[in-house]
Amino acid sequence: MGRRKARKVANISVIDVADRGKAIGRSEEGEIYILDKAVPGDNVDVIFTKKKKGVKQGIVKKYNILSDKRVEPFCEHFGSCGGCKWQNMGYESQLQYKHKQVKDALTRIAKVDEAQVLPIKACEKTRAYRNKLEYSFSSHRWLTAAELDSDVKFENKNALGFHPAGSFMKVVDVKQCHLQDERSDQIRNFIRDYATEHKLAYFNHKTHDGFLRTMIVRNTSIDQWMLIMCFYKEDVEAREKFLNILAEKFPFITSLQYVINGKRNDTIMDQEIICYHGEPIIIEQLGDVRYRIGPKSFFQTNSLQAKILYDTTMQFANLQKEETLYDLYTGIGSIALYASGKCKKVIGIEEVAPAIENAKENAALNEIDNCEFYAADVKDMLNKEFIVKHGKIDVLITDPPRAGMHKDVVMTILAAEPSRIVYVSCNAATQARDISLLNAKYDHELSQPVDMFPHTHHIENVALLTLRT
Repeated sequence: MGRRKARKVANISVIDVADRGKAIGRSEEGEIYILDKAVPGDNVDVIFTKKKKGVKQGIVKKYNILSDKRVEPFCEHFGSCGGCKWQNMGYESQLQYKHKQVKDALTRIAKVDEAQVLPIKACEKTRAYRNKLEYSFSSHRWLTAAELDSDVKFENKNALGFHPAGSFMKVVDVKQCHLQDERSDQIRNFIRDYATEHKLAYFNHKTHDGFLRTMIVRNTSIDQWMLIMCFYKEDVEAREKFLNILAEKFPFITSLQYVINGKRNDTIMDQEIICYHGEPIIIEQLGDVRYRIGPKSFFQTNSLQAKILYDTTMQFANLQKEETLYDLYTGIGSIALYASGKCKKVIGIEEVAPAIENAKENAALNEIDNCEFYAADVKDMLNKEFIVKHGKIDVLITDPPRAGMHKDVVMTILAAEPSRIVYVSCNAATQARDISLLNAKYDHELSQPVDMFPHTHHIENVALLTLRT
């Protein structure tokens, strides 16, 4: 049986945004399509490609009417690299739809009064706001549609940049990225030129061979920089020559590190990372608290907006000097340490053991002695016996991963009855689900959306829940 011929559908009205930066379109017959590169208010012709989980997918072929929400993307790589998918929509409109995303989840799932969802806190800096980017090397460069349609034969297929959406085998060769300070571009572009001049082999994702694999650039608001070079295999002479020239060329790099990763996947969390030059860590500072950031440390990737997020969390928590705070999913203790001066004691729990070691180091760095950190899965450690041993939970802050809290954690919280819960989330849907469960004893008072990632669909929300009397 032959493949089904793609069907063209005309006059699709784009009516809303969808998950993962996509848009929702509706045909004249009422059929719903999920589309890329469309903005609410557009009218488009599409090619219907497939159904995925019962939802029709379409590729925009023609723009009949352009939305008044549209703006000209400022990045030459827009639409190719897989990031910043809302860059073609004005920032005010982005905020509108992010706020709607939070409001819809809370009102539909948790039955929250929409008046309790405060206006979104915008990001003052909409470019160069990230403090961490990871670039990939590939011997198979992603070619644009125009390049594929041309008669040019591309001899050099090496690329250093980002994977396009849906393709892990190829990489978009990035000349300028607007997400991080321009010195990130300087480092990356120099490395590309050096690798070309010295014929260093880029990683081949098909055959799993090559020399240069990935690079991670981290920086902080107090202008410290970390570069982590990941090599697929060891070549001492080439590696040392390469790292030496980087240290000489970029003296602002305060921490130059490397790792040899010969595994099938790119993750380096289970690998030994070696500090080649400078310090093994960089320092970030939010308010009065300093944080040691190592090559494996998790930290909010927008430092300036992280302070706003934490300040909002503190405002909602309204901590008193005699209170004990429990901080679930504490990570490197970023919120716990930020809150430590406002309460009697903080208990932090985190599954990732190295993060807990970072939390203890950060406490020592700041001479904070009222924080205790424990490494374990929250659902296993947070129980009646643990709470009896460490003290009643007066206030609880929880900042779980996108999947939200395990149901056992919710049940333990309900039994413990802290007076206030501040729930920080990067996924409004799972947050709303958990709030709905907590509604057995808690009232939702306020929610404060905070935009951490301009030009993307991602949004953080801080919710305040109070124990019903």
